Amino acid sequence: EVQLVESGGGLVQPGGSLRLSCRGSGFRFSSSAMDWVRLAPGKGLEWVSTSLASGSTYYTDSVKGRFTVSRDNAKNTLYLQLNSLKIEDTATYYCKKGDSRGQGTQVTVSS
Repeated sequence: EVQLVESGGGLVQPGGSLRLSCRGSGFRFSSSAMDWVRLAPGKGLEWVSTSLASGSTYYTDSVKGRFTVSRDNAKNTLYLQLNSLKIEDTATYYCKKGDSRGQGTQVTVSS
């Protein structure tokens, strides 16, 4: 059974940083493509970033240059470094493997 557990969210001022983590279990993490998606109040689910097993990474335009996805296959953990945060980044962030996603971690950007 795929299990994904996110952590690292919080309240941060505009311009601040956070690092989100997602620990996976129940599947071969090192050979899996992993995604970060987010759900903002009143909006639909938005794809944020993808980390392929090959090491390739992809980002939605609104976060390019500010967010960085990485992974530690030895720890079965996916990370998302969020820098230069904006109010519009406020959302619940989820990691996904295929159709499975975790419970999410809340990121609130507010002054």
